[in-house]
Amino acid sequence: MNSFAISLKIPPLLSLSPPPSAKLLNPNFSPFFLHTRILRATSRRFFGAVGVSLRTISTMENDKEIIGSQKQQIAKLFEESLRAAFPDIPDVQPLVAICNDPKHGDYQCNNAMSLWNKIKGKGTQFKGPQPVGKAIIENLPASEMIENCSIAGPGFVNIVLARQWIAKSLQKMLIDGIEIWAPKLPVKRTVVDFSSPNIAKEMHVGHLRSTIIGDTLARMLEFSNVDVLRRNHVGDWGTQFGMLIEFLYEKFPNWEACSAPAIGDLEVFYKASKQRFDNDAEFKERAQKAVVSLQGGDEKYRMAWAQICEISRKEFQKVYERLGVHLEEKGESFYNPYIPKALEMLNEKGLIEESEGARVIFIEGKKIPLIVVKRDGGFNYASTDLTALWYRLNEEKVDWMIYVTDVGQREHFEMVFSAAKRAGWLPPNENDYPKASHVGFGLVLGEDGKRFRTRSTEVVKLVDLLDDAKKRCKAALEERGKTKDWTAEELEQTAEAVGYGAVKYADLKNNRLTNYTFNFDQMLSDKGNTAVYLLYAHARICSIIRKSGKDIEELKKSAAIDLAHPDERMLGLHLLQFAEIVEDACTNLSPHLVCEYLYNISEDFTKFYTNCQVVGSAEETSRLLLCEATAVVMRKCFHLLGITPVYKI
Repeated sequence: MNSFAISLKIPPLLSLSPPPSAKLLNPNFSPFFLHTRILRATSRRFFGAVGVSLRTISTMENDKEIIGSQKQQIAKLFEESLRAAFPDIPDVQPLVAICNDPKHGDYQCNNAMSLWNKIKGKGTQFKGPQPVGKAIIENLPASEMIENCSIAGPGFVNIVLARQWIAKSLQKMLIDGIEIWAPKLPVKRTVVDFSSPNIAKEMHVGHLRSTIIGDTLARMLEFSNVDVLRRNHVGDWGTQFGMLIEFLYEKFPNWEACSAPAIGDLEVFYKASKQRFDNDAEFKERAQKAVVSLQGGDEKYRMAWAQICEISRKEFQKVYERLGVHLEEKGESFYNPYIPKALEMLNEKGLIEESEGARVIFIEGKKIPLIVVKRDGGFNYASTDLTALWYRLNEEKVDWMIYVTDVGQREHFEMVFSAAKRAGWLPPNENDYPKASHVGFGLVLGEDGKRFRTRSTEVVKLVDLLDDAKKRCKAALEERGKTKDWTAEELEQTAEAVGYGAVKYADLKNNRLTNYTFNFDQMLSDKGNTAVYLLYAHARICSIIRKSGKDIEELKKSAAIDLAHPDERMLGLHLLQFAEIVEDACTNLSPHLVCEYLYNISEDFTKFYTNCQVVGSAEETSRLLLCEATAVVMRKCFHLLGITPVYKI
């Protein structure tokens, strides 16, 4: 069989990868309060069911050299050439890119034209951009990496990499591990602020994108040896808690004595309390007084607040376990004690002004100001977000703050970041560090083109959606008769891997700024750019290796890769581009680039496998190693996307 095309809705995948051996901290959700007038909540960790590596920059498991991306290595060579050829032009950065047409080469250096524009008419010996390009080639340091270079058009330097060097690089990765291909990024510590549901409300499909995109960004940065603070900025503070607490005491006067949570379904509880608040003036007055008592540190109200938060966290955890996502909670309540000091610093810089009874910061180019203190003296999202930004810069010492929310909050964060720049907390140039970035994303739509909801027009609960994906996969596998061949545990695990992976990949493969239509049939298709197809492709590669009967670990030590066939070389070259794809995805905060790369690699492998016999050929050993290199890269892509790979058909 030389193709990955199959006819089943769900291919019969069997074996899952074992969970990573990383040890997880035991999450502790018990509330902790300082004995001060203002509540100071502790941070809390949320962990998914899948083991996650918590390594940081300083805790690498070995001393193996981090090579970085192929493009970075090429750029380093051309940087030396540019300095040697044009010593009088300072700080020339090499402009290296993948060749648009592989017939011309693998990469291009595109500095010649811009250099010519700088030196022409200034007594230079060069007569045009082509001689400039030639000088760049002539000053390249000797390297086994480059086979040859040529000039095209107005000085473009086309670069062909040495086939032997590509093979040697693949072999080194197989021996030392794919971690040596980790990108080298200009940051050491980042905050990724994502998911961020509201206490006392169910996580719904609207939280899907933030949670999945944020987790993938965190995974990519962690792979790049950046210390990532995964922050869950939950909505756990504000006027709504007076309403909720008062309703709790009204419905369950002795709730403290109950061993089981008294509230039950939080969504129903929230809606009922909101209805009372809107329609009962006496209840509304009591709720407003309850807010004052809570913010004043009343122990009775703190305990009720903690009860409501605890129940919510347990519900959130059900989603995070299914998605294999871990976060550390630092919600709105955590930053509340710091707000007065942060606003005082902004006021001392002359940024805060009075406007219609509120205290605001005017932002250039915006029609409305950023309100930081409401007319009633209360704080709001802007005051909390500015304080969190200050805290992350000054207490947590981060280089990059990444906020993953829907595109509707873009203007809010633009105004917050502008205020921080005016205060001198952030540099004026948005490309300088430390910096803050808003990662916006579009809506999840139903097949009617409207916001995805149930038939009763309710927002779809995220836990129900994930369970439905798993249920559909399991039913399809049972229809194929897999209950005869598999254990109940294997069936359950495979349904989870494929079902949850399909939901994640269908989201991540889109440019995050666009809306996308949620469609189970498309997600679970085994054809085209879907998780199901890619999981099957990986399982197929593993099957080829197993059927050879060879010990792949022994081959890594004793055999060598030879990329004599053009399709072998093309696959090897594209595998080596993994690091730069991840680098681009991190720099541009665009997870879909990893999805595109993963799909393209599977297509490259199909072409290679179609045209190059593996098992039983004279080149079997080399090609088995190329199969293994492909599987290793695909597995790392799956890991970055939060998808569990499968190994057997």
